[in-house]
Amino acid sequence: MRSFFQFSPATKQFVREAWKSQKKVPWDFLHSYVYARWPYLYISFTKGEHPIVRKLRPLSQAWQRIRPTSRPQKRLPPSPWQATGTAADIYHGKVLPLKPAKKLVMINEPINLPDLEQVIPYIRARAIIQQNPDHILLVKCPCRLAKDDPCLPLDVCMVIGEPFASFTLQHYPSRARWIAQEEACAILEREDARGRVHHAFFSEMMLGRFFAICNCCSCCCTAMAAHQRGTPMLASSGYVAQVNEGKCTTCNACEEYCQFGALGLVNGSNKVDQELCMGCGVCVSKCSEGAISLRLEPSKGTPLQIFDLMAEEQLVHEDLI
Repeated sequence: MRSFFQFSPATKQFVREAWKSQKKVPWDFLHSYVYARWPYLYISFTKGEHPIVRKLRPLSQAWQRIRPTSRPQKRLPPSPWQATGTAADIYHGKVLPLKPAKKLVMINEPINLPDLEQVIPYIRARAIIQQNPDHILLVKCPCRLAKDDPCLPLDVCMVIGEPFASFTLQHYPSRARWIAQEEACAILEREDARGRVHHAFFSEMMLGRFFAICNCCSCCCTAMAAHQRGTPMLASSGYVAQVNEGKCTTCNACEEYCQFGALGLVNGSNKVDQELCMGCGVCVSKCSEGAISLRLEPSKGTPLQIFDLMAEEQLVHEDLI
């Protein structure tokens, strides 16, 4: 009985920080623990891909046909802690071009960036606070594992820093392994070559912080699918693509690889839909003619340039003392 209640150091650290970060609210704490402890099950249910959900879906649809909702549903006002009143406020990703993504996995010192309002435009889950940010765990993607025919490879997600990495490895040793920062950069480059989009993910359930970098495709990623359906779960990189029409040969390679449907031919010229473009930079690397580049777009927000943010935070700290 004693061993049943003996927790590992990794579990103790996560529980201690989760309890503190959730302001000792039992339900919020329990939600955090469930999400971190069973992410594969959690995401499988969220995507509607779990066998139980599939079996219950016909019953739910039949019930809706038998007892359709006749009264209009009362729309509740947004929660005071939700800017948009959607799930995006508590779980979201920041799009990263390749270079900023590589810098984010090369940090060798503790990070304490508690409020990134300008960079992460959500009410909650917008901090980067980590001990041992060089602790990087490569894990099999929960979104891909939830599908019957996922894109490959599966090991494309990286849990970054503590208390997240050790806690995840403890419970999923067969689906995770430690990697060095150099390998993390190599994986980012490999996935960029495949046309994947890099996201820095933030979650209220993961202590309101950044906790992972994922290399995503629109056919598997839960957040990208939700974003395409109108739930704004992804924040732009702060850049948009631009086409040099003098160099463009209208080969359509960029349109083929664009995960957001932002590129296409209009009257014989390649055009960028700036509303749809998230500034991921995949099209830049896929253009053999060098006709596409990224430019800063203030209306799209501030880029996540980790070293610049750390330097700014250090200057603020020095001014305070």
